[in-house]
Amino acid sequence: MDGCYPLCCSVVSGLSSSKKEAIASVIVNKSNYSCLIYKFTAMKKIISTPNAPKAIGPYSQAVLVDNTLYCSGQIAINPKNGVLNNANITTETNQIMQNLEAVLSEAEMNFDNVVKCSIFLKDMKQYTDVNKVYAEYFNENPPAREAVEVSVLPRNVNIEISLIAVK
Repeated sequence: MDGCYPLCCSVVSGLSSSKKEAIASVIVNKSNYSCLIYKFTAMKKIISTPNAPKAIGPYSQAVLVDNTLYCSGQIAINPKNGVLNNANITTETNQIMQNLEAVLSEAEMNFDNVVKCSIFLKDMKQYTDVNKVYAEYFNENPPAREAVEVSVLPRNVNIEISLIAVK
């Protein structure tokens, strides 16, 4: 940033983080150099929909920063009645994917926008059954992913899935 003076940088870094969108532009001329014009719009937006379960703790269903959506882990709670839908791993996984689809939709995205998923399983022996349901939602070009076995999940469910999507 040749020619950029501390005044320019201090104005940019001094923007209030409580604003949804902040724009600062400062032009400082000295020796035929100009400070760059900065535009900041990377504030977070909370995404919430009644078509997915309410958070069961101090977190948001999802957070949108610029064009990137960070979805919290979903478990198989039916958003219509709040009941856990965990008759078997297939039903449980399907409910989770429907919940994630609702959050994506609220952010004007779909599964084609997903770039990363994290799957947490209580029993890795259910991996094949989970993959069968998961594959129904990601036909072509599936996202990056990891699946890990964990000892306990919220509400003692068998699976939790989180994701990251980009517009």
